[in-house]
Amino acid sequence: MQDGELANKEITLQIEGMECSCEASLIEKKLGSLPGVTNHDINPVSKRVRVGYDESKVAAEDIIRSIAETGMNASSAKEDKRRSTWWREKQQLALYACGAVIIVSFALKLAGVPEAVSDVLFVLAVLIGVFYPARKALIALMNLTPTIHLLMLIGATGAMILGMWYESAILIFVYSLGDVLESYAVDKARGAIRSLMDLAPKEAIVRKEGGETIMRTEDISVGDVVVVRPGERIPVDGKIVWGASFVNQAAVTGEPIPIRKQVGDEVFTGTINQDGSLEVRVDRLASETMLSKIICSVEEAQARKTSYQTFADSFGKYYTPIMLLLGILVAVVPPLFLGAEWREFIYRGLVVFVVSCSCGLALSVPVAVVAGMANAARNGTAFKGGAYLEALDKVKVIAFDKTGTLTIGRPEVTGTRVLDGTSERDLLHIAGSIESRSGHPLAAAIARKARESFGSSGLLPVEDFQETSGLGVTARSKGKLFVVGNDRFQEEMGVVLSGQAREEIAALENEGKTVVLVSTQGRLIGSLAIADEVRPGAREALQQLKKSGVKTVMLTGDNRRSAEAIALKTGVDELYAQLLPVDKVEVIKRLRDEYGEVAMVGDGINDAPAMAASGVGIAMGAAGSDIAIEAGDVVLMSDDLSRIGYLRALSRRAVRNIRQNIVVSLVNIAFMVTMALIGLLGLVTGLLLNEASAVLVIFNALRLLTWKWKKAAELEGQGLGAAAAMAVETE
Repeated sequence: MQDGELANKEITLQIEGMECSCEASLIEKKLGSLPGVTNHDINPVSKRVRVGYDESKVAAEDIIRSIAETGMNASSAKEDKRRSTWWREKQQLALYACGAVIIVSFALKLAGVPEAVSDVLFVLAVLIGVFYPARKALIALMNLTPTIHLLMLIGATGAMILGMWYESAILIFVYSLGDVLESYAVDKARGAIRSLMDLAPKEAIVRKEGGETIMRTEDISVGDVVVVRPGERIPVDGKIVWGASFVNQAAVTGEPIPIRKQVGDEVFTGTINQDGSLEVRVDRLASETMLSKIICSVEEAQARKTSYQTFADSFGKYYTPIMLLLGILVAVVPPLFLGAEWREFIYRGLVVFVVSCSCGLALSVPVAVVAGMANAARNGTAFKGGAYLEALDKVKVIAFDKTGTLTIGRPEVTGTRVLDGTSERDLLHIAGSIESRSGHPLAAAIARKARESFGSSGLLPVEDFQETSGLGVTARSKGKLFVVGNDRFQEEMGVVLSGQAREEIAALENEGKTVVLVSTQGRLIGSLAIADEVRPGAREALQQLKKSGVKTVMLTGDNRRSAEAIALKTGVDELYAQLLPVDKVEVIKRLRDEYGEVAMVGDGINDAPAMAASGVGIAMGAAGSDIAIEAGDVVLMSDDLSRIGYLRALSRRAVRNIRQNIVVSLVNIAFMVTMALIGLLGLVTGLLLNEASAVLVIFNALRLLTWKWKKAAELEGQGLGAAAAMAVETE
């Protein structure tokens, strides 16, 4: 390894005190000034900062110290602490005290107490409530970074200079209250992701040396045996070595119906053992479980932003400085050059500052994205980026792999035919021994059939094994070179197929079977017919997509006749057969050129190139498959194709929610600034409207946490159309 590679490191920090993009801009400026910081990603919603740095130029301690100079505290992400109770939150206590003093002040004023007394109390309320916002504003000022906190402080200070004591106190209180409410809403979105972590038990019963001991899950090693009693959550990923039970896997795969599990079956962390006692041998460490990968995938997804997030971030960078400049111009230009009254236009300038003090737009978009991804995670799916949540709404064509996607993916050998004096037993022995070296599903079917007859130790030794992706394999066994593959591969290897052989192949393919031919020394010695069942619910899922306006396409390396049989059963609009992996990529590119955004659905193993070439790669059946999680932009933990309809509906709902938030925020800003400029909006009224708008759009974004989708078939049974299915939600 090179010295440069050793120097490059990455650290993820949890930031205490980062509530809005204002604080994010301060951190961004600080990190940008540090030599050795190569990149950084700041997320106000997760309150995390991921920093890449050159260890030879800057230390992690320097990064943490630099962030502390902004008034915020940074710590390892593993030390992420939950929000404490309200009576331990100093900022909230100051808010409540400020509000109490304001109420007392108004009460005394109504009771006829001299105005000077109530004014003193209003000043006291300002002093109590202003500390935390002022601290943030002054830090921003020292860093020459205009923020919303600075605008608020200028507005409140200006109001006091003009003798508007109660207005100043209310400004501080309402702004701080809005801050707390916005922080609560953001924390609620974070909590939706954090609740996934609670699915994993912290302790487990481990069988050791004939006895049982309770251990923390992070201390459990691969190979340990864990005891899971009825009603308990399974604390590890592993295989059952004793017992049988129904297991509810909804937390991981989103499948609502419990599945019976027995010895040899795989179980996952966070799923619920319902009615039997189980003993599970651990396959993965606690930090590498399927559940932890889902959580990690969702958290890291926030770094890949939607176009709307990018817009909101860019808007925030220019919005605050422009509002600061506009407020100053409003306060100064008319009195200086037009002879207007100073007090009136200073007041208007202060109103411009106050109505600008909102994090609504900056926060509502990422909150909506996080809420949408949390909803998906609860339903057994994971997005690897907010950009993919947005992109699914634009998809016009969805391409499906055949084997393992539209079909179950466990093909079986249904028959053999032998030629040239070869026995069926010898044919299966040779083909199974050679195909045991391949990872293709068809090869696995042949190898599995051979092991049933000869056992794993009974397979023949194989040499010079070579695989041509999508065509077949060659290898030496028993001193001969054998070719195992489709008719196209056999012909390329110089094997001549008779007319009768072609007729038999065609007949089997018309039945939806795939034919694998075996030859040696240029002559055919036999063939194996392999069939795979269509996945249950595949036809219904594709019909549902087509009703929503999506074109469905099947891509397969299988022969055309077999592909047509599966296409007929599933109802795809178009199919492409006998494709090599590179051919699938070319088809995806053509579809993108013709229709626009294309999604590719596959098992994440053989389909990775096509998934990468598509706008959105969807890996399905990923529970237990690390490769699928790596390959897909969107990961379906179960094999349920109807989840794709759910994801498109969720994408559409999320995009609509985000657009609503952006429009409401921009219209509200334009309205309030216009009213402030012409003198028809006061300080208190403007701030109330502003904070109400911010809280409204943030809580609107949170609605995605509770959004639910029903399949079109269920609604059609109630007399509703497929279009209605896309919009059904339960709040």
